[in-house]
Amino acid sequence: MISKEQFENELDLIIKNAIREDIGDGDHTSLSCIPADAIGKAKLLVKDDGIIAGVEFAKQVFKYVDADLQVETFINDGDKVKYGDIVFHVSGKSQSILMAERLVLNAMQRMSAIATKTAFFADLLKGTKTKVLDTRKTTPGIRALEKWAVKIGGGENHRFALYDMVMIKDNHIDFAGGITAAITKTKKYLADKKLDIKIIVEARSLEEIKEILSNKGVYRILIDNFNYEDTKKAVALIGDTCLTESSGGINEDTIRKYADCGVDFISSGALTHSVYNLDLSLKAID
Repeated sequence: MISKEQFENELDLIIKNAIREDIGDGDHTSLSCIPADAIGKAKLLVKDDGIIAGVEFAKQVFKYVDADLQVETFINDGDKVKYGDIVFHVSGKSQSILMAERLVLNAMQRMSAIATKTAFFADLLKGTKTKVLDTRKTTPGIRALEKWAVKIGGGENHRFALYDMVMIKDNHIDFAGGITAAITKTKKYLADKKLDIKIIVEARSLEEIKEILSNKGVYRILIDNFNYEDTKKAVALIGDTCLTESSGGINEDTIRKYADCGVDFISSGALTHSVYNLDLSLKAID
């Protein structure tokens, strides 16, 4: 997984690029009709029910736009919210609040939707050992925000990108000449490059699981698109040799049944690619 420093660098890049994209050479609406020294205050209003996420990110945005902006927080990341709740107040230069408004709302609406869906999936897994994982099926450019939201919602992060974990999937196996060839080449590559990163291998059948197990050094086996019975057999085969992960179209109707098969993780792209933004607004107050 990526380091804290790498993650913070990703957040900095997101903020800088989003402000560049949205403000360009100036917020000419605010600059033209609001005095530069005007002071204002606004509230973050919830207009939906769910899990709030992005409060800490919003603070970073406000600080980046204007270090003098002050945020008074009433509800924290990961808390349940309902229609009418006020998450925070932000006060300071009115122009600065308006410049930060859209990025704060876009990020928090998206993050809150992801956290809400993740919490729903995590609740379905209560009483089992299984944890829900995100994937790389994220919005280009804001992966750090979406994976942060998954954590806020009670899920776990899979690899962040292609560089922090090896994941040998079906195409890699076929192009490399088979499972054993792919694993052998991968271990040599990592040794030659002096890279200390984990290896996950995807299995498409019980026979492939047996072949994966004949090779040492695999951290987790991805049990992909298996039915319930074969998943149970796969978990029994693998035992304590390595961790297990189910994937492949698993949804709210099937996630508990896969968890009951005994897998350690269930990965779901739906956490990030199939959500509807939580309705939030930033409103000026006296």
